[in-house]
Amino acid sequence: MVNLGQILWAYRKYLISILFPVVLLPLPLVVPGKESKCAYVIILMALLWCMEALPLAVTAFFPLILFPMMAIMDASEVSVEYLNDTNILFIGGLLMAIAVEHWNLHKRIALRVLLFIGVKPALLFLGFMIVTAFLSMWISNTATTAMMVPIAHAVLEQLHRAPEQKDREAGSVNISFELQEPNYPITEKEPQKLCEKDSSPVPPSVPLDYHQKEREHLKISQGMSLGVCYAASIGGIATLTGTTPNLVLQGQVNSIFPDNPSVVNFASWFGFAFPTMIILLLLSWIWLQLLFLGFNFRKNFSCGDKTLEQERAAYQVIQAEHKKLGPMSFAEKAVTFLFFLLVVLWFTREPGFFPGWGNVAFPNHKGESMLSDGTVAFFLSMILFIIPSEFPGFSQQQGTQGKLKAPAALLNWNTVNKKMPWNIVFLLGGGFALARGSEVSGLSEWLGNKLTPLQSIPSPAIVFILCLLVAVFTECTSNVATTTLFLPILASMAQAICLNPLYVMLPCTMSSSLAFMLPVATPPNAIVFSFGQLKVCDMARAGFLLNIIGVLTITLAVNTWGYPIFQLDHFPDWAQSNITTSCNVYNQFNTSFIDP
Repeated sequence: MVNLGQILWAYRKYLISILFPVVLLPLPLVVPGKESKCAYVIILMALLWCMEALPLAVTAFFPLILFPMMAIMDASEVSVEYLNDTNILFIGGLLMAIAVEHWNLHKRIALRVLLFIGVKPALLFLGFMIVTAFLSMWISNTATTAMMVPIAHAVLEQLHRAPEQKDREAGSVNISFELQEPNYPITEKEPQKLCEKDSSPVPPSVPLDYHQKEREHLKISQGMSLGVCYAASIGGIATLTGTTPNLVLQGQVNSIFPDNPSVVNFASWFGFAFPTMIILLLLSWIWLQLLFLGFNFRKNFSCGDKTLEQERAAYQVIQAEHKKLGPMSFAEKAVTFLFFLLVVLWFTREPGFFPGWGNVAFPNHKGESMLSDGTVAFFLSMILFIIPSEFPGFSQQQGTQGKLKAPAALLNWNTVNKKMPWNIVFLLGGGFALARGSEVSGLSEWLGNKLTPLQSIPSPAIVFILCLLVAVFTECTSNVATTTLFLPILASMAQAICLNPLYVMLPCTMSSSLAFMLPVATPPNAIVFSFGQLKVCDMARAGFLLNIIGVLTITLAVNTWGYPIFQLDHFPDWAQSNITTSCNVYNQFNTSFIDP
């Protein structure tokens, strides 16, 4: 017999989607003004995003409907926010990433780096984390994790089984492996398995040394899995296109502060975030090594001769898989050239500390580049559809009727349509529409006035508390939704207390990528959890301290090298919109105090 509780739980998403808009309706009805109407939309979307009652992308379309109906913005003004310059950069960068994935260039890079670093346990940890972080800077962290985890487990399995295979002396060692899904079934009840111990009886014929080796292998496998998924999240913060929250920041800054001189671009972000990523990656490697490999550094770096056979077998695994790829094809070389050309053009378009090619060749009346990073990304991405995947020549493939058949292009639309995350494009657009609506309705100014008491708190303390809050919030909510909701509020707070808005927006954006504790926090965590060797308590134990380390590292970054890169020591002129002139007086006072 089905009871009422089961019915309500089964239909909870439908009930939430209907009840939440009705329950929150008194807010715009009782409190007059555009501010309350905009707050109604933001609170409603925040709850639906947290509960995931509707797909995130569907919820992102609410401003398109509610803002015109509530007379906050015209429909034409809202629609523009859904495909602005930041979304163009996101799509253009993903087109290049899809081409890299399509031609297996990321796998070739990964295997080459692993062959160079070696297979000693500690170095193997570091090697997989470096490769994963580097690939995650340019392609999806989900795709990076899905590719790297099977390779890591195959190498570890060979390290573990090599002595046994040698003792059996029955045939040669099969060193090849295929990148595929795990062979064991994944049930829906498995995520609920937290920290219970295995109660199966131990066969008496199995020696105790065997179980010790199995436990050691399990710990190393757990550490490697966490290292890969954590490196995927950490690597994404290094580039503007590495993870979606970075683009949310750029779009929000351009929307809330339209007079800013492209202060957040690829070069400035990389100069700030890349050192932060390196430090955080090394600290996470040290933490995982101590947690899962222990303090035996002699054993971790294989200083003895006992593990030589295991290392040789594992090295042969990577070498054999690399040989399967064969020599680089014309398509791989072409994609590699276009990829490096894109990165160079991004760095040199408008670097800030010297005139870039965008300032020289395509200046506007202020001397700024009329081309954006999105323009460059789309230009080179369109070339991918023009260049053939094989070198043109007379020995081309013949068709069914004996006619000459041209090779396919480096990229085709069917591949793009399958791999492009269109839902993220709409989610970005919804966030930009919310930010614009908050500014137009006056909600941002109202929030700023309410947050002025924070001016008495030291700035580094504000940053640390906010980063910690965002890091906790992003464990159970999409990092895109987290930054979308927090950044407009942080911008208003910074204006109210006369802080450079980037001083709080930059670290909080990076903190939204610190989702290390739960399998549901981010797709890379879910992928490694699905392999069955991790429990929730394992991930929470490793991720808790790593969250603290990440927040401290980001706080250090914004208070040191972040200052000269973004000029965080004063309140900028481009942030003066919609506020009083008190910040000008504050800046003059500080200047006269420092330079009498």
